[in-house]
Amino acid sequence: MSTVTATTKERILAAAEDLMLAKSFHSVGLNEILTTVQVPKGSFYHYFPSKEQFGVELIRHYVADATAYKRKLLLSEDLEPNPLERLMAYLHGNISKMLENQCQPGCLVLKLASEVATMSADMRSELADGMRDWCGVFEKVVREGQKKGVMRADLDPEATGALIHDYLLGATQRMMVERQVGALRTTIAFLRQHLAA
Repeated sequence: MSTVTATTKERILAAAEDLMLAKSFHSVGLNEILTTVQVPKGSFYHYFPSKEQFGVELIRHYVADATAYKRKLLLSEDLEPNPLERLMAYLHGNISKMLENQCQPGCLVLKLASEVATMSADMRSELADGMRDWCGVFEKVVREGQKKGVMRADLDPEATGALIHDYLLGATQRMMVERQVGALRTTIAFLRQHLAA
């Protein structure tokens, strides 16, 4: 794939992420995306044979970036050698982002999960793969925390990684509805108490 091709496709995906965070998958039309990036309609179908396939690639693109971001903040000892404190810093960072965004959704996976999961098996599968990857990142943090003696040794790392992910997504969804970050703060306090050795 040429650099020009990759750049145009990336521009389409990046513009669509922003538009769909502000609106929804169904309410964002093809013309709106193409007008934003100033490319002709034929360019879209050159990269994506259908809007559903576009949705699959959009989710894949977003998840890859979000997973890299999570890995950088959660799995790098350079940032904080204590994995429990590193996890807490990451979670508190989510509160800061939510406050900056006035409790508007900042996660495309959370935004699209309820909208497209019943509409498209391929998009649902891509969302599920992404969530599994994110649970896996949290699992690695738990394993590291146990190895360093700062997280409870009796916890199942895989189940606990999924629990952290699910609590965070549930609290974020509630925050979006209530337009305040209390649920996130309560979740972080619970997780610290639950995880600490």
